[in-house]
Amino acid sequence: MDRFVAFCIRHRFLVIFGVLLVGALGVRAAQQLPIDAVPDVTNVQVQVLTNAPSLGPVEVEHYVTVPVETVMSGLPRVEEVRSLSRFGLSAVTVVFEEGTNIYFARQMVSERLTEAREAIPEGYGSPEMGPISTGLGEIYQFEVRGDPMCPEGGPDTESCYTLMELRTILDWYVAFQLRPIPGVVEVNSFGGELKTYEVQVDPARLNALGLALGDVFEALQANNANAGGGYIVRGGEQRVIRGEGLITSLDDVGNVRVTTRRDGTAIYIKDIAEVAFAPMIRQGAVTRDGRGEVVTASVMMLMGANSGEVSNAVRERLDELALGLPPGVTIETYYDRSVLVDRTIRTVATNLIEGGILVIVVLLLMLGNLRGGLLVAAVIPISLLVTFISMRYFGVSGNLMSLGALDFGLIIDGAIVVVENVSRRLSESGAKGDEVKGEVRRATSQVIRPVLFGTAIIMIVYIPILTLQGIEGKMFTPMAIAVLSALAAALVLAVTFVPAGASWLFRRGLSEKEPFLARVARRLYDPALRFALRFRAWVIAGAIAAMALGGIVASTMGAEFIPTLDEGAIAMQAVRPPSVSIEESVQATGRIERALTAAFPDEIETIISRTGRAEIATDPMGVEISDIYIMLDPISEWTRVTSKTELVAAIEEELELRVPGQNYSFSQPIELRTNELISGVRSDIAVNLYGPDFEELERTSARVMEVINSIEGAADVNVDQVAGLPALRIIVDRQAAARYGINAAEVLDAVSSIGGRQVGVVFEGQRRFALQVRLKESARENPDAIERMLISAPGGQRIPLGQVARVMLDEGPAVVSRESAQRRVTIQVNVRGRDIASFVSEAQERLREEGNLPPGYFVTWGGQFENLQAATSRLALAVPAALLLIFLLLYTTFGSLRPALIIYLNIPMAAVGGVLALWIRGMPFSISAAVGFIALSGIAVLNGVVMVTYIRDLQREGLSLMDATEKGARLRLRAVLMTALTDGIGFLPMAISSTAGAEVQRPLATVVIGGLVTATVLTLLVLPAVYSFLGGDVLDEDDATDHDDLERRATNTPPA
Repeated sequence: MDRFVAFCIRHRFLVIFGVLLVGALGVRAAQQLPIDAVPDVTNVQVQVLTNAPSLGPVEVEHYVTVPVETVMSGLPRVEEVRSLSRFGLSAVTVVFEEGTNIYFARQMVSERLTEAREAIPEGYGSPEMGPISTGLGEIYQFEVRGDPMCPEGGPDTESCYTLMELRTILDWYVAFQLRPIPGVVEVNSFGGELKTYEVQVDPARLNALGLALGDVFEALQANNANAGGGYIVRGGEQRVIRGEGLITSLDDVGNVRVTTRRDGTAIYIKDIAEVAFAPMIRQGAVTRDGRGEVVTASVMMLMGANSGEVSNAVRERLDELALGLPPGVTIETYYDRSVLVDRTIRTVATNLIEGGILVIVVLLLMLGNLRGGLLVAAVIPISLLVTFISMRYFGVSGNLMSLGALDFGLIIDGAIVVVENVSRRLSESGAKGDEVKGEVRRATSQVIRPVLFGTAIIMIVYIPILTLQGIEGKMFTPMAIAVLSALAAALVLAVTFVPAGASWLFRRGLSEKEPFLARVARRLYDPALRFALRFRAWVIAGAIAAMALGGIVASTMGAEFIPTLDEGAIAMQAVRPPSVSIEESVQATGRIERALTAAFPDEIETIISRTGRAEIATDPMGVEISDIYIMLDPISEWTRVTSKTELVAAIEEELELRVPGQNYSFSQPIELRTNELISGVRSDIAVNLYGPDFEELERTSARVMEVINSIEGAADVNVDQVAGLPALRIIVDRQAAARYGINAAEVLDAVSSIGGRQVGVVFEGQRRFALQVRLKESARENPDAIERMLISAPGGQRIPLGQVARVMLDEGPAVVSRESAQRRVTIQVNVRGRDIASFVSEAQERLREEGNLPPGYFVTWGGQFENLQAATSRLALAVPAALLLIFLLLYTTFGSLRPALIIYLNIPMAAVGGVLALWIRGMPFSISAAVGFIALSGIAVLNGVVMVTYIRDLQREGLSLMDATEKGARLRLRAVLMTALTDGIGFLPMAISSTAGAEVQRPLATVVIGGLVTATVLTLLVLPAVYSFLGGDVLDEDDATDHDDLERRATNTPPA
């Protein structure tokens, strides 16, 4: 390494040019770096969605879900298959192992879908894959608003807009133009009324003319087509032959011939039905701010795209589209991901800038040398630019975790040690001119070994983070990549750029005067050091007592997975009985919106309620569930409450008073969606109950819910509403139907026409709308009317439906959840006021005592608790392995067991400070805090390596163990304080920040700062006391060659 350092000093301008070139590449990488608020933690999954409009939940399970599950279960690298069967919808989620390419996964699923389609009976739906998106996919949401709106139930005139007209504008103008934007995978329309051409059949007129519904279906299908006839040649020209019979208007539909009587009179559709524009039967609606139903859309981003760029592109395109909207129609954005991204990145940038400035100020004050301070400070931006290159190469986005955990103080530790030693030796030797190069080389060579090994140790402790998988892996691996890249860059700069720059900056020599802060520190440290060396036993006993205290405090601390990022919005769920209609749900959300906007005018900006599911049902909810998004004003404008926690409690209290009879739970938009996609639940903890029988599942889940609800900290406790969906069952009486010569198909035709049966498509230019047949409203308004509906028999008789089928009211399951081919009911619970780990521990104990699970039924625990368990078990293996590697490196550095063990004491002593800091601030242990402990262990070891290395160098010069310890500790005081202060102060803005994203960074920074306090005390006082007691004689441990080489370097003797 000595020759390498000499080469860098000799060719210093070449080194500086190389650094500038790398910096230019870093600037380019920074411009291309994807930016997001947080890492995308969604697992690799493919959703298979099947619309089966005519089927109830149990029929969907039998005929659709089970066939799809069966063919997906044998796919390679599949980790989990879970499903949800609701009225008219099957949603199967296939989760693949981490690292599986999403396009490979979709290819595998696509190949199996062919087999699944063959297993599903005809007419029961065709399974399709959902869009390639994730929990962070919904990046932009907006409303298409018309002014004025036609009054509800009033006539549709040209002077007002209906929900159907606005939905048509959205689907065929706005969404049509947004889909081609790079990074947009889907525009999911939600709310309003989907326009159809509807033939509203009058059963009485149909039967009076001796016709059946089958005749209507056949007539419409036979009269809505185009055909090609090739071409003819005339006069040397080729003329294409086109036969045109497509329906293009309501009049065309009404003029379709159904049959012709013997007297030649044609019977048209208009003779037996009303033809009108009518909405498709729906399972979802959107309301906003208490003013009724609205038309909205959610722009879904392609997995891996840059959310900032895509959001900006969508916003710009919408501004362009606004110019072409009809008069009175506007587009109002109510959710823009780039706002959260900007807030979070602003937090990261502010913390980095403030931390960097504080580090440089402390550096200059402790070093007392402007040129040296600026040289060390130059390492910060260059290391950051190299980090951008690495992140770009590894596909890591710039976000709260990847950039937010960078500590500039940590990054420049190696450079500090080099510059401090160079400054001290130049000042002592008085070297000038060409002598400076040699002195800089020797000073760098003297500390290069502890710098290399110390930085390598810090890098090693980040390796366990790379072993994390699942959510915690996706969350913290980007951080590890960024920190490792920055440390590697800083290490290279410390042994190349720093000595090269120092040889030029200090070419006229250096007369260093000890700065004020260093003098004060030395004045305080000298008597403390003498005390520690004199009363070694007491100091060592005090250190042991402190570690015992830390262990006791740690055993009383709770645990959580990851602190929640404040998204600046609330996602509230309102759950009603499964029997509720969509119309009643819409009324209920309106009442909620009006109550909240009136009670919290200064806190709430807008409220959007999404009830049920959209046409692309990536979120398969029933109409009894509403996701209510509460967008908040800046907290500085709030008057009724002062924090988000208080606001949630006040909202819950207000709703219990104003809108009772519903269950409410609270989360945040991204958190809600991500939790559901990852584990199929929307809460902190999921208690999954498995068993075969619905009734028993319902009874047992009620008991489990009662136990959970009684535990302190339980909030928003909800259980899947398995039963309670009322159904009108029309069961064909085959014997009765056979007596009249009626087939089951004719009965089922009548049943399908109650909700609307699609028989074709009508084109309006590029736009296309469903053509459907439906019984008129008076014929389907109640069971009696349905029973009286007449069906034509082959002999010309008119038979009431009630004579060939049993019409009965029944109650069945509202939803069928399955996982691993078993039925499942989930009890969901959020935890407030205590940590998740202790809550689950108590809940598990209570369930063992009071649960009384029947034979064949069992419980598993999911949600964030499952993630915490997985992360803890992986860290339990990875962290000890890293600590062992640290010890091996220490042993390799010194070639001796004693100094390695003495320095190793820094790790538990540093952990004591981290534990006490968390306890003082009232923070539970989390994976974020665990990462802080991992980083802390490396930082704590670095200072110990620097000090012990120098003490042993002095021993080799002939000083006694006690004298070498005392002199080495004094001479290394400034270096130890500078590295500790810059490391701690670099994390200080993160520890005290309260802006967006600070929640995740705060535990990590708190652990590092608290640990550095105790680690620095140990390095400066306890380590000298222990070393003077146990350090031993260096000459007895090292070989002569190593001794001669180190002695030569310590006495500045040039090599032979």
